[in-house]
Parts: sequence; C-alpha cells; structure tokens
Amino acid sequence: MITVAELKKNIEAKMRKSIEALQHDLARIRTGRAHTGILEHVEVEYYGAQTPIGQVANLTLIDARTIGVQVWEKPMVAKVEKAIRESDLGLNPSAQGELIRVPMPPLSEERRRDLSKVVKSEGENARVAIRNLRRDANAHLKDGVKKKEISEDDERRAQDDIQKLTDRYIAEIDKLLAQKESELMAV
Repeated sequence: MITVAELKKNIEAKMRKSIEALQHDLARIRTGRAHTGILEHVEVEYYGAQTPIGQVANLTLIDARTIGVQVWEKPMVAKVEKAIRESDLGLNPSAQGELIRVPMPPLSEERRRDLSKVVKSEGENARVAIRNLRRDANAHLKDGVKKKEISEDDERRAQDDIQKLTDRYIAEIDKLLAQKESELMAV
C-alpha cells in the first residue's frame, strides 16, 4: 500500500513531467524569432543512420532572426542543408563554406493564427493530462478508504491537496500558453 504522502509526491512528479513535456512541445513551435530548438527534431543521414542535426553540427544564434549551423565534417554540409530545406519548417538555408545560415522568415498573420491554434491544442492536452492524474489519485484514495487503509478524513484532506496541486499546475499551463501566444503575435 502506498501512503498518502507518497501518492501526493508521485502525482506532483508526474504533473511536473507534464509541464516539462508542454514546454518542450511549445519550444518547437516556431515564432518569428530564431532559436536552436527549432532544428532539434530535424534529422540528417549520417553514415547510413538518421541522426539529429545537433549530433553532426553546432547550432548557434547568429542574430535574432538567423541560426548558424556549423557542420563538423565538410562532406556533411550539403546533406545538412538539404535536411533543413526538406523539413516541415519552411526554412531556406544557405551554405557558406562549412557554415550554414538559416534565416527565419517572418510569419504571416494567417500562419500566426494557425500556430496559435496549435498552441491552444497543446495546452488543452496538457490540462487533460493533469486532470487525468488527479482522477487517478482520487480513485486510488477511494480504494484506500474501501480497504480501510486510510480514514475518510485523510482522504478528504488528500483530495483537497491534490486539487490544490491540480489548480497550481493548470495555472502554470495557462501562463506558458499566454507567453507563447504573445511571442507568436509579436510582429
């Protein structure tokens, strides 16, 4: 039997992981500004294996709207450039020796709205994950009461604590979404 304290600790850890997953997903959504996280999921063929770009090159910011990709092996420059161009990001890299410059095109108003919808969807998925964790914890508490492992008073207190955790993490999700939307809408 897991104790009430352990249950709360586990639920909080899982909620924290949901927030981290949301942050990771939001980081991949492109705003008008450059950041190296945009290229994280782009893979290039490296000696017969699909490899993330970060493992064959250094990713740096040249300026606010340009990412620099410094490829470690000269023969890989063309492959990396092609992988970036063919990714779903709509980027147009240009190679200059061993450095590939990736300028970030400004977003159209329509594209901003589309990305805003994606951000809201990611946020809703995170909220659902948090609520599911709350539901599972409450079900676990009810089982504990049925089996006479915890008292009803302890169950009520634990449910209140879990609800407070849920509210705190939902508020954190709302804050992250508001930040991302303001980044998207900034021209």
